[in-house]
Amino acid sequence: QVQLVESGGGLVQAGESLRLSCAASRSIFNIGTMGWYRQAPGKQRELVATITRAERTNYADSVKGRFTISRDNAKNTVHLQMNSLKPDDTAVYYCKAGTEYWGQGTQVSVSS
Repeated sequence: QVQLVESGGGLVQAGESLRLSCAASRSIFNIGTMGWYRQAPGKQRELVATITRAERTNYADSVKGRFTISRDNAKNTVHLQMNSLKPDDTAVYYCKAGTEYWGQGTQVSVSS
């Protein structure tokens, strides 16, 4: 089992940046793929970005060119750098480890 704790959310204006972090309670190298997902009010949870153990990345079309996912296996952390934020990015952002472990989420709110 693994516990995940997200941090770095907040309220920003459109065009600004935020960096989310996800700290895992054990080795993420052994877990494999890590990901960020988000859920806006009244909508289903959706994939934002994933990164494999080999650091291959995948992004939702809506965030390509603006968001960057990275991992630090030595520190058991995963980051999501979010630039040029838009009001449509407003959501609770969740960290996912492997296929079954989720964090509690961190709120990101972007005002216009």
